[in-house]
Amino acid sequence: MPREQGRKLVASNKRARHDYAILDTYEAGMVLTGTEVKSLRAGRASLTDAFAHLDGHEIWLYGMHVPEYVNGTWTNHAPRRTRKLLLNRREIDKIAGKLSESGVTLVPLSVYFNNGYAKVELGLARGKKTWDKRQDIAKRDADREIARVMGRRRKGMTA
Repeated sequence: MPREQGRKLVASNKRARHDYAILDTYEAGMVLTGTEVKSLRAGRASLTDAFAHLDGHEIWLYGMHVPEYVNGTWTNHAPRRTRKLLLNRREIDKIAGKLSESGVTLVPLSVYFNNGYAKVELGLARGKKTWDKRQDIAKRDADREIARVMGRRRKGMTA
C-alpha cells in the first residue's frame, strides 16, 4: 500500500492563536499506539485544554483528547493519556532556554499527518492581555474593510 503524500489536517487549536502571541513554531512527531493512529486518521481529535511540558530532556503532550477507536478491542488506548513528543536534542535545548523566560509556555497549535506520519505543531507562546485581543480584532476588521474597498475599485464600482 503506497504511503499517503502531502499534509492532512486532523485538528487545530484556534483558541491558542486567539489567547496567545505565538513567538516561534516547531514540528514534532508523537509516540502513538495503533488505535490512536486509526482514530486520528478518522479525523477525531481535540486540542482544547492541551499543553506541552518539558520534563527533564523530554517534551510531553498533556490533555490532547483522542477518542477510543470505534472498532478497537481490549487494546484500545486511554483517550487523554500523556504522549511523548519526538524532537531533536538541539530543538529541545533551544525550547528549554526559551521556556525559562517568564510568561512563555508551549502550546499545541495543530495535529496533522505529514507524508503519513502523525505530527503536532507546537508554538512557543506568551499570553495576550484583553487589550491585545481587542487590538487584533480591530486590525482584522480594518484589513477586511480595506480588502472589500479595494475589490470594489478593481471591479470599477465606486465606494
